[in-house]
Order: sequence, then structure tokens, then C-alpha cells
Amino acid sequence: MARGLKAVGLRSAALLALLAVWETAPRLGLVDATFLPPVSVVGQAWWELLGNGQLAQHTSASLTRSFGGFAIAVAVAVPLGLLIGWYRPVAALLGPLLEVFRNTAALALLPVFVLLLGIGETSKVSIVVYACLWPILLNTISAVGNADPTLVRLARSMDLSTPRLFQKVILPASVPAIFTGIRLAGAVSILVLVAAEMIGAKAGLGYLINASQFNFAIPQMYAGIITISAIGVAFNQLLVTIERRLSLWRVPA
Repeated sequence: MARGLKAVGLRSAALLALLAVWETAPRLGLVDATFLPPVSVVGQAWWELLGNGQLAQHTSASLTRSFGGFAIAVAVAVPLGLLIGWYRPVAALLGPLLEVFRNTAALALLPVFVLLLGIGETSKVSIVVYACLWPILLNTISAVGNADPTLVRLARSMDLSTPRLFQKVILPASVPAIFTGIRLAGAVSILVLVAAEMIGAKAGLGYLINASQFNFAIPQMYAGIITISAIGVAFNQLLVTIERRLSLWRVPA
């Protein structure tokens, strides 16, 4: 227990130091409190937004769009990545197309999505799907290509069918790399959505931040930013927990 408390203390020290600097720097006049209010003022603004329901409304809108697009990207990218990584003709056919689109920034295509799909929910979810697709897809392709060839040959020598080979060898070996892509996509899903909401939305954390900045409600703006950071950390931790549950077979290094 003592070691656990010590580890928690070490992990919290930097965060507590940041909060202390954030609180004292504006009060001591080291930075302009108008543009960087003390963290206690931001906390009060966050509590007020929570109390009047605005925070819940904007958070719910953002989470629905972000997690919806993220889930669609996972459902599409993982099977497609397994297919491309395993079958060389498919990789040769789709390779040039993947190179073109993966090097095209999602936000650069946002006007195209808006023009084609409108300014409603469809365009926002679609831009999240597009942005999340590539880290998951590329990591899945890499994971399949880097599967231990000795294990693959051994499985083939036992006359395992292709579905059983994937179930017993390819998928378990690919879990760490696939989840690396999924965790990257989880962060991207929030960041891209916030940027999209700043451009065209009537609800969402991106809209809250942009509207607060426009109305010079600076504490509310920082409250929205902190909420986004907290959601990102919590979502990443959830994905880490799921990865560990799916990787119980691995021998610790």
C-alpha cells in the first residue's frame, strides 16, 4: 500500500505543481489575470456551467459525435486492416489510395464534408470517422505484417484454417499494435471534433470554447478546455484497461 501511495504521489506531483503555478502566477501579476484567470476562478466557472446544465448539454453533444465516429472507424478500420495486411494483392491494389488519403489532413477536408453533407451532425461524425480511420488502419496493417512468421508456419503445419489462424495467432499477436492505433484515434476523435465544432455548431465543447472566447467569458473558455482534457485522459485510461484485459495471455517483460 505504501508503494502504491508513493507512486500516486509521484504521478500527482507535476499536476499539483502546475495547478499551484496556475493559481499563483495571475495573483502575483506574473501574467495578466484577464487572459489567464486563477485556476480557482476557472473551477468556479466550471461549477456554474455544471449547475445550470450548459456543461452537460455541450459535453453530451460532443461525446455523441466523437464516440459515434470513433466506433464507426474502429468497426471499419480493424477488419479492413486485417484484410489488407494479410492479402498482398489487396495491399497492392489499395496501397496507392491509402498513401494519398492518409497524408491529407482531416481538417483540410472539413469544407468538403460540409459542402457534401451539410452543416449538421452527419458532416461532424464523418470528419471524426475519417480522422480516426488512419491510425487504426495503418497500425492494424503493420501488426498483421509483423506477426511472428514462426508461429504462422507452426499454425499452418497444424492445418489450421484461415479463420482459426487469425483467432489463435494473428489477432492475439496484433492486439498491442492495434490498440496503439485505437488510442491514437481516441485522442484524434476529440481534437478533430472540437475544431469542427468551432467552425460550425450550435452545441458541443468546441462551440462552448469558441463562444466563450468570442464573448470574452475567459473562465468559461478554460472550463471547456479542462473538460476536454479530462475526457481525453479518462477515455485513454478506459482503452488501456480494455487492452490489458485482452492481453492477459502475454507474459510480462
